[in-house]
Parts: sequence; C-alpha cells; structure tokens
Amino acid sequence: MLSRLLQPEIQSLIAERQLGVLKEILTDWTPADIADLIVELPENEQVIVFRLLHNELAADTFEHLDFDTQELLIKAMGKEEVAAILNEMSPDDRTALFEEMPSSAAKQLIQLLSHEERTIANALLGYPENSVGRLMTPDYIAVKPDMTVQQVLDYIRIHGEDKETLNIVYIIDEKGKLIDDVKIREFLLAPLVSPVRELMIENFVALNVNADQEEAVELFKKYDRVALPVVDKLGILLGIVTVDDVLDVAEEEATEDIHKLSAIEALDEPYPDLPVLAIIKKRVPWLSLLLIGQSLTAVAMGFFEGELLKVAALALFVPMLISSGGNSGSQAATLVVRAMALGEIRLVDWWHIMRREIFSGLAMGLVLGLIGFCQVIVIAQFSTAIESYLSLIALTVGISLVGIVLWGNIAGSMLPFILKKFGIDPAASSAPLVSTLVDVTGLIIYFTVALLILSGKLL
Repeated sequence: MLSRLLQPEIQSLIAERQLGVLKEILTDWTPADIADLIVELPENEQVIVFRLLHNELAADTFEHLDFDTQELLIKAMGKEEVAAILNEMSPDDRTALFEEMPSSAAKQLIQLLSHEERTIANALLGYPENSVGRLMTPDYIAVKPDMTVQQVLDYIRIHGEDKETLNIVYIIDEKGKLIDDVKIREFLLAPLVSPVRELMIENFVALNVNADQEEAVELFKKYDRVALPVVDKLGILLGIVTVDDVLDVAEEEATEDIHKLSAIEALDEPYPDLPVLAIIKKRVPWLSLLLIGQSLTAVAMGFFEGELLKVAALALFVPMLISSGGNSGSQAATLVVRAMALGEIRLVDWWHIMRREIFSGLAMGLVLGLIGFCQVIVIAQFSTAIESYLSLIALTVGISLVGIVLWGNIAGSMLPFILKKFGIDPAASSAPLVSTLVDVTGLIIYFTVALLILSGKLL
C-alpha cells in the first residue's frame, strides 16, 4: 500500500515542517490513498496533513475516512474549515456521516451548510432510516426528450463537473417524471442533430425512495448497473443511487447476517472499536438463551435416566450423536439463509428444499451411521461395558445417527422459512440455535431407538 510505504517519509516531512513539499506530494495522490495515510498517522498529525488539502480534494478524502477519524477531524478544525468540507461533500456521503452522529451534533453541523445544501441534507435525512432515500444523491444529469444530442453534450460540459456519475443520462418530462435512462455511449455514438427521443427505448428500472436499502442491493445485482434512478410514488425523479453506496450496504447486511448466524447481535461499530462491555452486552443475551435451551438436554437425559443406569455404555456416545445432528443442522441452516439472502429461494420453495434435505439427510445419515457403527466397534476394544452386547449397541448408534442427521437437516433448513414467515430475519436461525434444538431432539431419537433395539435384552 502506497501510504504505508511512504509513511516514514511523510512523518519526516511533518517533523521538519516541510509542509509545502508535502502539500505538493499529496496533490498527486488519490483521495483513497490519502485517507489510508491519515488513518495510519498519529492523531496530532492527522489534522496537519488534512489541512494541506484543497477543498475539493479534502472533501473527497474525508468521504473515504471511517467515522471515528471524521469525528476527530471535525473536532480539531474550525467552523469555517468544517463548513467548507461539508458543503463540498457529496450529499449521500454527508447523509451517512450525519446518521452516525448524535442528533444534536448533526443539527449543529447542518447549520454550517449553505441554504441549498442544508435543504438537500434535511430532505435526505427526512426519509426513513435504512430507506433508499438515505442513500441517494441529487447530483445527476437529467434532460428533456426534445433536446438534440448536441444540446445534451453541451449541457453535460457545463453542468457535469460536480455530478455523481456521467455514465447514465436521465430523461424527464415537463413535470420531472422519469421516462427513460440512456447510457452516455448512446449520445457519443449518435448523430449530433438526432433528438433524444430517438435514443429512448423506455425500458428502465427505478428504485422507490421509501424502499428498503436491501431492495437496492438486489436490483443492482440483477441488472448489473453502476447507478439506478430513485423516484417517488408518482414517478418523479428525485435522485440516483450509485453502486459504491450499495456495496457498503451489502457489506453491512452480510456482516449482520454472519453475526446473527453465530448468535451475536449485530454490531453497531467495527469490532476493534467496540468497548468490551458493549461486546459482552451483544453476546450475553444469546448465550443465556442457548444455556436455557441446553437445560432441556438435561431434562431429556433425566427422562431416560433409568435406561442410562441400566446401560451406562449408552452415555459414551451422546456427545458424538448430538454433535453430528447439530453440525448437519447448522450446515443446512447456513445454506438456506445464504440462499435466501441472495434471492435464490423464496418462501414458496419450502417444499422443494425440504425434499432435497430429506434426501441429502438420509444419504449423509447412512454414511455417518456406517462410520458410527465402525467407531463403536473400535471403542469396544477399550471398554468392557460395550463388549458383551457390541452388535446391538453398534446398531443402536448407527440407526440413531441416520435419524439424528436427517432431523438436523430438516430442522436446520426449515427453521429459516418459519422465521421468515413470521417476519423475523432468517439469519436469526443461527447455528447455535439450531444446534441446541437438534441436541434435545437428538437425545430423544437416540434413546427411543435404544429402547426399541435393546428392550428385553439390556433394558
């Protein structure tokens, strides 16, 4: 990474107060590289470097910084410096910054904006949290259908410098209603005298301003676009959402699902930045719930206490059996939750998925059952308690594994469907939750099989 390679030289220039040389060097760097450099510098040097950047470069660099660094710079700079940066930032990145801040601090910063930028900021923050409206920017190119290609290109040259993207040109009618979007390449290849309407095919995709941000992620994946228009319920063009903002949302959603699959509440901040107490609060509720759930395992074993006392050897295989069920259930849950997140399966597909998991569960159960049967034979060489009735106990373990793995597959695959049906995030059917459920039922399956096979012999 460029910033890491040159960090010692940069710090040397700061120490020697050769800020003019440093400023000249940084003008050739990209905003992303400058942001990486600032994050790696000591706090007292971060502001020094940031103040060397001209307003436009400073705003672009600021957008690439994490929230904690942004907050530190805001506190270190004067009001005029902060106002210059905020007014230069793109509206969507500025909205993301305000969302992270306490409302009182955000209101103070909004007051530093120009009247025009303040109006935009308040409008974007007025949309529901996690809605597409919070992601969009009003910086786009929109033209009328009766304009010529030459007029459009001239308009772009005059007004396009500060727009979020020039890849797509949006066509609107007299009322501002979106009627099409056309790639810039179509304008570059068309005769200059051609009217815009000749380039239109009126086959466009748009996001509703109040839609959930996850919907934006799905549409970007489906249509492979760099930007999508955002409209209200009347079809009026309000702004656009670009792929870089959607990638951030996709990353956040994936991280949240991973946390839930591990029975952890979604983290509000990066893991290294969270206080230990906050991490404990995120993890303890689920651990407590799972502990209570695991107590049902003791209840199940207590119910079959008489059988365990008669055949103590049965207890030897309990960990192996319940872990096999939990593992198969966790695998199934993870596969289904991820497929749901990717839009590969829907609620109506539950029967198709169940049939697949029944078949795969039986197949895997037979394989594991055979392995379990062989394991009992091996373990019998070290346990006299098993030796006398080796074949019966081995058969009990083998058949139990088939049933437990089958049940683990069914439970793990169906629980996400059940949760989604009731409006709960399917990711909440975390691996530990599935494991706990299958542990209890696995014991019931095991001891039921043992009663059927060993009754009248050992029991």
